Amino acid sequence: MKLRGRRASNPMDEPEISFVPLIDVLLVMLIFFMATTTFTRFADLQINLPSAEANKPEAKPQEVHIAVTSDNRYAIDNNPAPFTDVTAFSNALKSATGGRSDALIVIHADAAATHQAVVNVMESARIAKLQRIAFATQKSGP
Repeated sequence: MKLRGRRASNPMDEPEISFVPLIDVLLVMLIFFMATTTFTRFADLQINLPSAEANKPEAKPQEVHIAVTSDNRYAIDNNPAPFTDVTAFSNALKSATGGRSDALIVIHADAAATHQAVVNVMESARIAKLQRIAFATQKSGP
């Protein structure tokens, strides 16, 4: 009868998986797929970009300057314009632009002017079918 215990297992006898060659193979496959993949451009939006023409002078649009003071007084091109209602003011804007719908409306509003006064000018421009509106600002600080 053998009374000897089990043999102690040798750690060298257990199978072991080496991950270094696996990582190398995956890296080579990744580089291969990155190099052979073709990227296609999808043109979902058709955009016509503007072209530059050096000899053609750019036409400056007609500008109409509207001033709004802190006490809600209005002026069109430095001429006082009474504001009775939006429709009357839109007629004054039409006459100031000469009926041109491509005129640029530049609003110079005082910082203390009410929002409603500025909205009145914008609504008058909409009724007069003037779509180009800009707000004049000034640089603050020293």
